[in-house]
Amino acid sequence: MAVTSYWEGGYSCRIVARDKFELRADEPPDEGGADTGPRPTELLLAALASCFTMALAYVARKRGVELPRDLAVTAVGEYAGPRFRRMRVEASCSLPPAHLERLVRDAVPYCWVSNTIKGAPELEFAAAESLSEAVSEAASQKFCPK
Repeated sequence: MAVTSYWEGGYSCRIVARDKFELRADEPPDEGGADTGPRPTELLLAALASCFTMALAYVARKRGVELPRDLAVTAVGEYAGPRFRRMRVEASCSLPPAHLERLVRDAVPYCWVSNTIKGAPELEFAAAESLSEAVSEAASQKFCPK
């Protein structure tokens, strides 16, 4: 699995996933950006919130529980210098609190993003010899079975 980010000037980046989806990332004007998209850290929180939403849907489906359309998952990051010191994921909806709490607890193992963050994966940085090599190598790596 690979995602490629293309610099578009300033702090703006165009992000391509699966040669089909495009996202944009940038910084707000008070941090030198043009505010053309969310910050990268907001995208990290978005990945966490959306993955946990899907994990909740997975657990609910396995149990035959119909999730209400008002299900919302919020991910909050607390900065400590150039990283998050703490992250919190909170689900809310109109299910009875005890039912939602059980779904939340049971969905945790199915959230690949939180599992990755908690597992502190090996992180490597490298300069590719050429642009085409970098794109083709990233596309051919299969770290994730999905």
